[in-house]
Amino acid sequence: MNGRERILSTIDGGTPDRLPFMPITMMFAADHAGKSYGEYARDHRTLVECQLRLAEDFDVDHVSCISDPAREAADFGASVKYFDDQPPAIDEEHAVLLDRATLVGLKQPDPLGGGRMHDRVKAAALFKERVGGSKLIEGWVEGPCAMAADLRGINTLMMDFYEAPDFVRDLFAYVVDLELKFARAQIDAGADSIGVGDAAASLIGPQLYEEFVLPYEVQLVNGIHEMGARVRLHICGNTSPILGGMGRLGCDIVDLDFPAGMSAARGAMGPRQTLLGNIDPVRALRDGTPESVYAAIAECHRDAHAPYIVSAGCEVPRDTPAENLRAMGEYARNTKP
Repeated sequence: MNGRERILSTIDGGTPDRLPFMPITMMFAADHAGKSYGEYARDHRTLVECQLRLAEDFDVDHVSCISDPAREAADFGASVKYFDDQPPAIDEEHAVLLDRATLVGLKQPDPLGGGRMHDRVKAAALFKERVGGSKLIEGWVEGPCAMAADLRGINTLMMDFYEAPDFVRDLFAYVVDLELKFARAQIDAGADSIGVGDAAASLIGPQLYEEFVLPYEVQLVNGIHEMGARVRLHICGNTSPILGGMGRLGCDIVDLDFPAGMSAARGAMGPRQTLLGNIDPVRALRDGTPESVYAAIAECHRDAHAPYIVSAGCEVPRDTPAENLRAMGEYARNTKP
């Protein structure tokens, strides 16, 4: 089996030859290829080159268009700070939606309009050209809570849940409409799956998640499925209080950050949900030894049971020893589901 076949077999209930290996590698991939992260985030050709080099050298089963969460916001004209060797950062003091009234009539940027979204679409197309069907090609969009925070500012959005709930719903609906267009453009270009990053959703608690976020995540996931692509959900942070809701989304892969226990996730989501993760990227992966990394990912696998995909709980830190990442991949190569 090649990487793409292995991942699809896992999430479709088949019998893959071994466990898939799908780490999130961004800054690590750039460093490994000798490129600055500023270039990685700004130029799809550099991103693709770095991802392909990483996938070849570490026998990773997918390649990903992910680089930073500021692509959509940048195309709205958000104030984004760019750095030579760090990810771009959104300046929340000059957020696009400082005034809630701005949402009325706010024009959505075109994902194919030549901006940063278009650059990600070009990455998907170049991956399609370079890897064909041998690696799973992963596009990426912001989830409704994360994207709303990018446009409004995270602290302001937290107040909006209480002070302006109807505005939050209107904003989430607006965001989902945009992200479905962005997902469509990446799928048309060659993406097999779409990662949905909704980091802010771990900050609001189960009641607000169920009332506000979950219905719009459902719309986003269903819309991507209707386009014929798979969905990988990634919510940074401690998602333990919202595991049940995450499991009801119907995502092909639920990507767990390390604060949430694998056993708890399996109990909340049932035996058929494909789980990915979730050793501590810093203490277990970066600061460990090859032997301790191997043991840690084996423990995750035991807690998760099958279906399961090998990865860290979040992005692989850029200063992770190469032999530690190789140890995680070795576990995947050596292990049947």
